[in-house]
Amino acid sequence: QVQLVESGGGLVQPGGSLRLSCAASGSIFSINGMGWYRQAPGKQRELVATISSAGTTNYADSVKGRFTISRDNTKNTVYLQMNGLRPEDTAVYYCNVLAVTMAGRYLEVWGQGTLVTVSS
Repeated sequence: QVQLVESGGGLVQPGGSLRLSCAASGSIFSINGMGWYRQAPGKQRELVATISSAGTTNYADSVKGRFTISRDNTKNTVYLQMNGLRPEDTAVYYCNVLAVTMAGRYLEVWGQGTLVTVSS
């Protein structure tokens, strides 16, 4: 199967920066889309940013110009650089990967989540 390990969350002051990482491992043949979602307390999970295998990116309007998603295909890793953080960015951030396994199965895999808290 495929496993995801996230890292990089934490506490940061408003205006600060954090970089999230998500590494995929396991029986991977290829990875198609990769993305980040977040869920704030009392709210539904929402899309933050996605990146295709070709590098095409998509962002939620609320993070455009502040967040940058990127990927390293040699490491099966996706990153989220978050600048200009605001208190409303506080949430648990989840990595999402669309993978094809060595057995030819198409899987959608979620990370365990990493907490980002923006507060003074």
